[in-house]
Amino acid sequence: MAFFICMSKPKTNPTLSILFVCLGNLCRSTTAQAVFEARAAALNLPIKVDSAGTSGYHRGDPPDPRSREAGEARGYSFKGQRSRPVLPEDFERFDLILAMDSRNLRDLHAICPEDLKHKVELFLTYAGHPEQEVPDPYYGGRGGFELVLDMIEDASDALLDKLRQRYL
Repeated sequence: MAFFICMSKPKTNPTLSILFVCLGNLCRSTTAQAVFEARAAALNLPIKVDSAGTSGYHRGDPPDPRSREAGEARGYSFKGQRSRPVLPEDFERFDLILAMDSRNLRDLHAICPEDLKHKVELFLTYAGHPEQEVPDPYYGGRGGFELVLDMIEDASDALLDKLRQRYL
C-alpha cells in the first residue's frame, strides 16, 4: 500500500519527512536527497529530506565524486551530506522511507518494526517507470550516473506532485 494512500489528509501544513536509502549512501540516496531537496524547495514545500545506507561501510564519507559531478552540473547541491547508516530511530522519525532497490527494501524490512513497515517502499514506484529499481552506478561509467539522475528526477517530480495534491 502506498504511503500517500495510508495517511489521512492533514488539516494544517505539517512538515513531511522522507529518508532515501541505498546500500552505501554514496550515490543513489545522496543524489535523491539533493534532487528532492531542490525540487521541494523550488515548490516551497515543507519537506524534510535525508539519506542513509543499509550498510555503514562508508560512514562519514562525502557522496561519490561522480554523483556530485553529475548532480552539480544540473544545479543540485550535495553540501553537508555525509554517509551514514540507517538508524533504528529513523523508522519513527521519518514519514516515508524510500529504498532504491529491492535488496535495500528487504534489508530495511528486516530491521523495521512491524508496525512501521508501511512507511518503507521502493522509490521508483512513484515514477510510473517500468523499472522498479534505481540501478547502482558505483561500478559503472559516467553514463550510469546520468541515468540514475534522470530516474531520480522523474520519480521526485511524480512523488512531489502526489504529495502536493494529497497533503500540502
